[in-house]
Amino acid sequence: MKFYIIDDDPSIPMILRQILEKSLDNDVVGIAHSSKKALTDIMVTDVDIVLIDLLMPEISGIELIKTLKQFKPALRFIMISQVRDSELRAQAYEAGIEFFIDKPINVVEVKTVTEKVIQSIQMANKLSNIQSLVGAGVAAPVQSVDQQQSKKERVLSILRFLGITSEGGSSDIIAINQIMLDQHLNFKDIDFNATYHIDEREKKILFQRIRRAIKTGLTNLATICLDDMGDEIVVEYANSLYEYKNVRNEMLYLQGQRSSGGKTSLQHFFDGLVQEM
Repeated sequence: MKFYIIDDDPSIPMILRQILEKSLDNDVVGIAHSSKKALTDIMVTDVDIVLIDLLMPEISGIELIKTLKQFKPALRFIMISQVRDSELRAQAYEAGIEFFIDKPINVVEVKTVTEKVIQSIQMANKLSNIQSLVGAGVAAPVQSVDQQQSKKERVLSILRFLGITSEGGSSDIIAINQIMLDQHLNFKDIDFNATYHIDEREKKILFQRIRRAIKTGLTNLATICLDDMGDEIVVEYANSLYEYKNVRNEMLYLQGQRSSGGKTSLQHFFDGLVQEM
């Protein structure tokens, strides 16, 4: 995985580089001590993950992320900071970061956080490739993929069906689903604060991002139902992910027969998603 590190303290990128490149699969392709240099470099460099300091001079870390996202939406960002201000952290999550790494740098935290982002990227890429093959009419090699991997591959297929793979919360949905599968957990049993190294405010922002994606999926599914009520897959997803009554209410809302649409439940959606695996 290709990393780019941005921090005005020269010692931080050096420490991070040593940690990251202990894995032969990781390569730090660039380091910058100013936002302007980072912006110029990243625009012309093949980068997967950017580690960026929150409080950068000239252009703040948050503003730099917003700018880079416009040109390279696939970039993943991890914020480095010693700031505990919940408002600033909320702004960082809204700008598009995946996780925070707190200063002073902790080796275990760096490894844990970066591995989670790497796994999310690898899974999304693999599932996207397989789905492209299936979409092109080529059968996926089901028999050659072990059962656990097959379940992970199915996640993106369902999200594509719901039309939410481009939503901001789709990568969060994939990551949480993986946690539930790997650790054999129900949604309510996940300790998000410990797993994601976030406080209650940051957890709320995470859930809001996911809810927006799930709500979009509900609307899209209701639209499909209006066009083809008899589709068995549509009915199955309506029941397992949303409860059919909510899809029905969303349909009525889209037809102007209700003042409000269907409701969504994170627990019902995620537990249903795992059951679909």
